[in-house]
Amino acid sequence: MPSSFVSRCLKWLMRPLLLPPPYQEVQPHWFFCRRAEDNTSWLPFSREDSDKLENACNTVREKEEEVVVAVDGERYDIHVKERKRYAVYWEQAPTEVRRCTWFYKGDKDTRFMPYPEDFSNSLEAYMIAVTLDEWKRKLEFPNGETIILHNPKLIMQYQPIGLQDEWVSSPSEQTRPRTVKRGVDSISVEIPDGEPEKVDHLVFMVHGIGPACDLRFRSIIQCVNDFRSASLSLLASHYKRAQQDGKIGRVEFLPVNWHSALHGDATGVDEDIQRITLPSISRLRHFTNDTLLDLFFYNSPTYCQTIVDTVASEINRLHTLFKQRHPEFNGDVSVVGHSLGSLILFDMLTNQRNGSETRKGPFRLSCDTLEQTLTRLGLQQYLDTLQTENLDLESLALCQDGDLKDLGIPLGPRKKILNYMRRKWLPEVRRRAVHLAPGLQVPPQVTSDHDGNQSSELTMQQSQFHRAQSVTSAVDYEYFDMGIGQVSIDYPQLAFHPQTFFAFGSPIGMFLTVRGLKHIDPNYTFPTCKSFYNIYHPYDPVAYRIEPMIVSEVDLEPMLIPHHKGRKRMHLELKDSLTRMSMDLKNNVLGSLRTAWQSFARLPVAALPPVDEGETTKETNLQDTQVSAEQTEQPEIKVGMLNGGRRIDYVLQEKPIESFNEYLFAIQSHLCYWESEDTALLLLKEIYDKLGVAFEQPQQ
Repeated sequence: MPSSFVSRCLKWLMRPLLLPPPYQEVQPHWFFCRRAEDNTSWLPFSREDSDKLENACNTVREKEEEVVVAVDGERYDIHVKERKRYAVYWEQAPTEVRRCTWFYKGDKDTRFMPYPEDFSNSLEAYMIAVTLDEWKRKLEFPNGETIILHNPKLIMQYQPIGLQDEWVSSPSEQTRPRTVKRGVDSISVEIPDGEPEKVDHLVFMVHGIGPACDLRFRSIIQCVNDFRSASLSLLASHYKRAQQDGKIGRVEFLPVNWHSALHGDATGVDEDIQRITLPSISRLRHFTNDTLLDLFFYNSPTYCQTIVDTVASEINRLHTLFKQRHPEFNGDVSVVGHSLGSLILFDMLTNQRNGSETRKGPFRLSCDTLEQTLTRLGLQQYLDTLQTENLDLESLALCQDGDLKDLGIPLGPRKKILNYMRRKWLPEVRRRAVHLAPGLQVPPQVTSDHDGNQSSELTMQQSQFHRAQSVTSAVDYEYFDMGIGQVSIDYPQLAFHPQTFFAFGSPIGMFLTVRGLKHIDPNYTFPTCKSFYNIYHPYDPVAYRIEPMIVSEVDLEPMLIPHHKGRKRMHLELKDSLTRMSMDLKNNVLGSLRTAWQSFARLPVAALPPVDEGETTKETNLQDTQVSAEQTEQPEIKVGMLNGGRRIDYVLQEKPIESFNEYLFAIQSHLCYWESEDTALLLLKEIYDKLGVAFEQPQQ
């Protein structure tokens, strides 16, 4: 047998051992674009969402119609064929999504960026280099781009001088090569964990003044996204066993934006304010008009109605939409308000009606019908006119002379109707104000007669917070009364009964006091919400307490919110230790001085009170007993029924750097709640305690 034939056979048999690894198709991963004012970044979907999009992409190739995939906890819809990402619950411009296989990074880039899909497909000429094991291959593209495949680990992109395209971040990088990687597993990128599909609880979060919610000028949407991410991380660490056992899912947080509706074209308030704004210090005045004026708008009857209607309608819209997308959801709903948002929710919850109440307006009239009233006045000929405008007695009581004149009713009948409504129905409207919010009434006025005897009476003007007649045509102050002094408007009803109301950095206590309310009846509760937490940072300049308005006879310290790692911050522990040491030292020194003084004076025994055996020991151990009493669990103090008898005021622990200068961090303290893991954990604990889910403190 010829040797050449044998050698060829051996070479053929050994060929599989000599070949390079076979070419493998790259596993695509889906990314979405996030555009900011100064940069553009691409972020990966979770592996679960990416797999759903990839499966849908394969379906799109077979069908002509669009395929929509819900991602990110069903808060976004992806139109796969269009390659667009649409927000479900809030207004947001659609953003691009990509099926990514190839990535690049320049010298100054902090992360790899994905190539467009068509360019990535062209780069799959990489298959030839792998199959033939031929490297140092150069791939040239019509736009002048050059990709050199040096080896499987080193692939570079070169750009001609002067080329400008969407990938170039700066002119200085035009001649610098870029590192090119194939597949998401070959780059350093943090792929987020997927969210549980099951939703245990729904929370609506209402922002405060202005369009920005933190010092980075982020919107309520971005801040709520961070809060949601923190809660998911805390669920994984503090409810790990319950998650593994499938007992819990997650808590959904949705933002409620009312600022854009107030400052939009519908109200025209920005144009009105701009006409009277001075031209100097324009940036500061713009900030004031766009932010601080929201406080004044809320105290205006016209714009307060707009704000409250927007908040209620947005919450109800989001609630309906959420139920449509999660038909299996049977959990409870809570509300969160930050700053002015908490006051809006407080006023709204105060004016909710439970199922036993049937009145439909801000006050209840008698059982007389409109026809009976007009007949009594001899004006039955105007019945058809009023019914054509869908007017009943309640709405008729809100009409002014100009309204009736517009309906074509002559002066005489107009005066008879207005006089009758004022004389007949105004006393009942005023009586109703006293019972609108039991427990939230102004205290009785104490007067003295000539003999010095004091008497208590609830004057009509004081108890109902009457105001002078407004020049605003939209609201007639004379006919509206509220029990806690808020602006007199018609408060809309929520489509559900909130389980818990959380207030972040809230000025509720201050506003109630300014409105004339000095005391909250301990028996008072919201009509439809049975739990209330007032959460604040100790340096927050906008936050005020609630408990002193309920329990004024006891000086209660607020409840300290534990650190999410299960301890006090170290500087606070050190502060408490030093305080206890100083108290111990003080008592020991005083005890020693007393003993020395008794020995030095050497007074007769009869001159001193008899000292029982063990008295010195009792005095010495008094402080130890007090310290032990502090360490033992004190009996629970009931603080009214706003939170079911439980404590209401909860204070966060300041960070060590914040304790050096509380004034420097005051503004940051008012905006810290969105990123506070301690706050998020308190919410989760309240929610899951009511679901009977055990809390787990992770090991340090």
